[in-house]
Amino acid sequence: MRILLLLLTPVLVASTAAADEGMWLFNDLPVELLKQRHGFEPSAAWSEHLMRASVRFNSGGSGSFISSSGLVLTNHHVGADTLHKLSTADRNLMENGFLAAAADAELKAPDLELSQLISIRDVTDEVQAAVSAGTSTAAAATARRAVIARLEKSATETGRLRGQVVTLYGGARYHLYQYRLYSDVRLVWAPETAIAFFGGDADNFEYPRYCLDACIFRVWEDGQPATTPDFLRWSADGPQENDVVFVSGNPARTSRIQTVAALSHQRDHALPATLDRLRRYEILLQQYGLRGTEQARRARDELFSIQNSRKARLGMLAGLQDPRVMQIKTTAEQELLQAVRQDPELRQLAGAWDKVAATASERAQHSSGIPSIRSTLLRRALQLLQLAEEDQKPDEERLPEFSDASRASLEQQLFSDAPIYADLEQVLLAEWISELLEARGADDPLCIEVLDGLSGAERAAAAISSSRLSDPAVRRELASSGLQTLQQSADPLLKIAALLNPEIRRDRESEDAFAEQDRQAYAAIAEAGFAVRGTSVYPDATFTLRLSFGPVSGYKQNGETIPAWTTIGGAWKHQQQHAGQTDYSLPASWQQAHDKLNLQTPFNFVCTADIIGGNSGSPVVNREGELVGLIFDGNIQSLPGNYIYTDRQARAVSVHSSAIREALRVVYRANRIVEELGR
Repeated sequence: MRILLLLLTPVLVASTAAADEGMWLFNDLPVELLKQRHGFEPSAAWSEHLMRASVRFNSGGSGSFISSSGLVLTNHHVGADTLHKLSTADRNLMENGFLAAAADAELKAPDLELSQLISIRDVTDEVQAAVSAGTSTAAAATARRAVIARLEKSATETGRLRGQVVTLYGGARYHLYQYRLYSDVRLVWAPETAIAFFGGDADNFEYPRYCLDACIFRVWEDGQPATTPDFLRWSADGPQENDVVFVSGNPARTSRIQTVAALSHQRDHALPATLDRLRRYEILLQQYGLRGTEQARRARDELFSIQNSRKARLGMLAGLQDPRVMQIKTTAEQELLQAVRQDPELRQLAGAWDKVAATASERAQHSSGIPSIRSTLLRRALQLLQLAEEDQKPDEERLPEFSDASRASLEQQLFSDAPIYADLEQVLLAEWISELLEARGADDPLCIEVLDGLSGAERAAAAISSSRLSDPAVRRELASSGLQTLQQSADPLLKIAALLNPEIRRDRESEDAFAEQDRQAYAAIAEAGFAVRGTSVYPDATFTLRLSFGPVSGYKQNGETIPAWTTIGGAWKHQQQHAGQTDYSLPASWQQAHDKLNLQTPFNFVCTADIIGGNSGSPVVNREGELVGLIFDGNIQSLPGNYIYTDRQARAVSVHSSAIREALRVVYRANRIVEELGR
């Protein structure tokens, strides 16, 4: 198996890469590599236009402007959070889809925020100057946080612009990203889940696929559709096989810089623990959904998210459990370390690998055993309490999520009027209490206080039924009431939050200290890689905008040739092959439109672009910058991409632009949207 990867630091030199590996910074694109390999030289105008035409969803995903009047294209599963929140028992938008007949019928999302990257500035010198040699880890973390807060605040304008300092290369570089924010986002169109997620969980991360995993929103400003001059024009026909295509999106997190010791910890401890927890909540939500149709609807979005995460992490774990992968990582690390130790000017950096190993070992010993909270209401209670505490500090000393730069985004979530279902909250809280008891022991003083003389289920029922935090007006009132009022509140969820808060804060302080240790160690490792391998490299993903690319290309699997394309007509064959199985029935709208559709229209396609979670909803464009596809998945072979890249079988999966247009025109008769596309 030919595996191509970043060495232990992201030190794969662009000029020597043997495949189209890389999630590249928009302010440092591999121009020479593209020119040599694909005969394409992106101009500054081309890259800036694509950057500004791309957006990031705060719900986790990517998207792009597709008209001058604010239309935004993303995946159905990226929009699912909003579809779920806009749905009711009588109007299930998630399952049945939605089409706004006119602009005034577009539905406002309760708490969706889109971010458009408009500028990037290297602030490495300013951030690094805040930490002098010999500074303790705690002091270094505090000093770094302060200068980052100042930089972010300088690039923030309430309600319109937000600054974000992004840590790159493990801590070797820092860039200040300035975003334009859109908080009035409205749903325009969504297909039915039956076609958006055709094949269901069984086909998830598989290929061939036949999914219309697409959704269209619109950003509004001052009560009318926003003017968005940077948008993607629609390709007439899309790409041909072997054409290079470009993906502009926000890959979430990769760990290609991690040392072998850190990866071993992920393999043997962190990932198995995460998988156990995901399986636990998957079963919980499945059982809750069996109570009735409405309960299944309420749990649907969270259950899908958990199932998707579980499957993705299984793929990551499988990659790390493959001895060939770890051997490649080990060899690369040893080669780099040998070069470092042989160079007198670099020798002092060799200790960084030992520091990473020590931190990985220490982390597990400092956890309080308080599991992460899945109950929305308990999370809101903790946010309210911590917000009041952080507001008593200068901005530069606050936790980043409570800084002035983050305030508008925080409040949009905290005061959201999205529905919160008491019965589901009760189930989630009871399970969390059960986890807490298992982790710390039922006789632990904190557990005794949380239970307050009741069983876990009884305590959850009592807390949820008597709390007033489900009302956004109450949350808004409490947020302005001050710390003393919150501490004296009789609300049971605020009382539980007050019990947890001291230990959660201690956990956070420990984690921040460990993160600073890692930051310093990986910065040294990255600098060693730059010195040995060169600086024309890309950093690990950070849920910020990147450019990936690669040809449209099929692959071989188990001796079978997997074609680059599927067609709309193939969806009916796929349905027939899986007759009687759940999630393989095309919706009525498609059945009725069968004879009017061009069944030869390309539906889904694959390319070798280097993507990861967070790229969902990313636009795929051609050399002319025209939209040719919409990323919605990777195949199963791509899942180890958190740690390595391979183009042997790993593929990014997209909805073809022609399929989206054909479905809008023929199945949904959405002429208003079709006429607006790309203009």
